[in-house]
Amino acid sequence: MITVYVPRDSAARSVGADEVACAVEHAASAAGRAIRLVRTGTRGMLWLEPLVEIETEHGRVGYGPIRAAEVADLITHGMLDGAANDRYLGLVAELPWMRDQHRLCLARVGVTDPLSPDDYVSHGGLAGLRRAFELGPAEVVAEMTASGLRGRGGAGFPAGIKWKTAADADGDLKFVCCNADEGDSGTFADRIVLEGDPFSLLEGMIIAGYAVGAAEGYIYLRSEYPDAASVIGDALEIARARGWLGENILGSGFSFDIQLRLGGGAYICGEETSMLESLEGKRGMVRAKPPIPALTGLFGKPTVVNNVLTLVSVPAILADGGKAYAELGVERSRGTQVFQLAGNIARGGVFETAFGISLADLVNEYGGGTGSGRPVRAVQVGGPLGAYIPSSQLDLPMDYEAFSAAGAMLGHGGIVVFDDTVDMAAMARFAMEFCAEESCGKCTPCRVGSVRGVEVIDRIVGGEDPDGNLALLNDLCELMTEGSLCAMGGLTPNPVRSALLHFSEDFTARQKEKR
Repeated sequence: MITVYVPRDSAARSVGADEVACAVEHAASAAGRAIRLVRTGTRGMLWLEPLVEIETEHGRVGYGPIRAAEVADLITHGMLDGAANDRYLGLVAELPWMRDQHRLCLARVGVTDPLSPDDYVSHGGLAGLRRAFELGPAEVVAEMTASGLRGRGGAGFPAGIKWKTAADADGDLKFVCCNADEGDSGTFADRIVLEGDPFSLLEGMIIAGYAVGAAEGYIYLRSEYPDAASVIGDALEIARARGWLGENILGSGFSFDIQLRLGGGAYICGEETSMLESLEGKRGMVRAKPPIPALTGLFGKPTVVNNVLTLVSVPAILADGGKAYAELGVERSRGTQVFQLAGNIARGGVFETAFGISLADLVNEYGGGTGSGRPVRAVQVGGPLGAYIPSSQLDLPMDYEAFSAAGAMLGHGGIVVFDDTVDMAAMARFAMEFCAEESCGKCTPCRVGSVRGVEVIDRIVGGEDPDGNLALLNDLCELMTEGSLCAMGGLTPNPVRSALLHFSEDFTARQKEKR
C-alpha cells in the first residue's frame, strides 16, 4: 500500500489542500490503487502548498503546488510511483529549504500525523519527559539553565532562570501558562507548530510543571486560530486517554493537567501580565512589575509563562541534554529559532536554524527576494513594533545581541519584507496608529502618546513646521520609551525612529512636491 501525505495545516487548506486530499483518494480508487492517506502539518514551504508527498523506497517525493483538478492526470502519469512530471520536486528532504535547516521545534511538523500518539512516540516523542522523570525537578531546571534557552516570545529572558525562580517560590499551588496569543504581523510559527505537532507543546508544559512543582497548565490561544484550537482540543483528549495528562503520568507519581482557553483577539494580551488578567476573567490590562509572574502570577500564585516555541524546545533539550542544545547558536543566543518569512517575499514560510544566520541569507537566498521582483528596500523583524532595517544592513546576523546593537529586536522571529515602492512615512504612521488601536489604555505615554504620534507624523508629511514637529516627534518617542508601563508603548518608537533614520526622504517628499 502506498502512503500519501497531504497537509491539513490551515495555510495549506486555504489554498485547497482538503480538495486535493479528496481528489487523491477518488483518483487512486478509480485507478485501482490502494493508498494510505495521512494528513500532516505543513513542511513550511508555503509557496508550494498544497504539497503532496509520496512514500517511495528512496524517501518521500514531493509534488507541488497541486490543484485538485490536476490530481487525476498526475496519478495517471505515475505520481503514486514517484514519477517525474511538471509538479515533481524530488526528495523533499533534499530540497535546499529543507536540507539546510536544523529542525528541533519543527522536527515532526509535516512528517507525522499531528494527532497520532503512536507517530509522536515513534519519532522521539516523550523521550524528554521520561528523562525528566529520571533526573528529578532540580536537575531538570539545571539542564534548562545549561541549555541557554531564552524565551522565544520576544523578550529573550533565560528560561532556566524563570523556571528556577518559580521552583524556589513558596506555595502549594503553582501554574504553567503557554502564551499562544501570536499577534505580531508576519508571525505564524506558533500556529504551524500547534497544528502540526501539538503533543510537543503538551510534553514541554508537563516537563515545566514537573520542574517547578505545578499541577495545572493553561494554553492561552488567540481566537483567530480556530484550526489550532480544534487540534489542541483533540490532542488534550488523546493525551488524557493515553495517561500523558492527569493523575500519575507515565507511572511517575506526578499529576498534571492542561486546559485550553481562547482569548478575545486583543494584541495586548500577548504581554504576559495582560494574558494573566484575561485568564482570570478580567479585561486584558498590563500589570505593574514587580512582582513578576514567576512569584505572583495567575491568581496571585507562582507561574511560569513561556510561549509556544520556548516550550516545544524543552523536550529536545531534556532528551539530548542542555549541553548539546547550547552548542548550537552564537554568543548568548543559543539553540535554534524558527524564522518566519512574510510580506513581499517570493518564497514565504518557516525556516528553523541555529542563531547566527544572516538576515540577507534568509531574505535573498532562501526567501528568493521580493515577490514583486523589485529590489528589497526594508525589512521589519520582530513584529509591528520592530525596527525597519534598510537593505544596506541585511548582513546583520540573526541573534539577540547583534540586533540590540543595531537598535533592532529579534522578537518572535517574524520577518516582513518590503520592496522599493513602500512609503516608509506611512509605515511609521502605521506603528503609532497600531499602538493607539491596541493599547490597553492603562498608562498615559502609550494611550495618549500614540494618538499624538499619528497627528505629529501627519503634520510632518504635510509640510507643517517640519523641523519643529520632527523635534516634537523625537521627544514623544523618548517619552513613550521611558515612560510606558510595558513594551507596547515602549517599543512603538522603534519603527518610527528607524524609518526617520534610514528613510528620511519619505517624510519630506510630499513637501517638495508642494513647492
